[in-house]
Amino acid sequence: MRRFVEGVDRSQTTLFPESLDDWVDENNPVRVIDAFVEALDLRALGFDGVVPEATGRPSYHPAVLLKLYIYGYLNRVQSSRRLEREAGRNVE
Repeated sequence: MRRFVEGVDRSQTTLFPESLDDWVDENNPVRVIDAFVEALDLRALGFDGVVPEATGRPSYHPAVLLKLYIYGYLNRVQSSRRLEREAGRNVE
């Protein structure tokens, strides 16, 4: 069992369209953000929490939070509350 809060699998089939990846354009910058963060070695860069604790509530993986932060920076969303709303309404 993983000790991080898991998001929805983007390749999971849904009613409209077949998968969530179909909603994101091939040239969308979020694909670059995703590939960039996945290529990073977060532990070597000094990120805390890359290895989850064995007890307590599962946390969000630092890579997911970094992707969200970079998305907000690129789209000039500075408030964490605005970023939360944006992530809830915007599929990308």
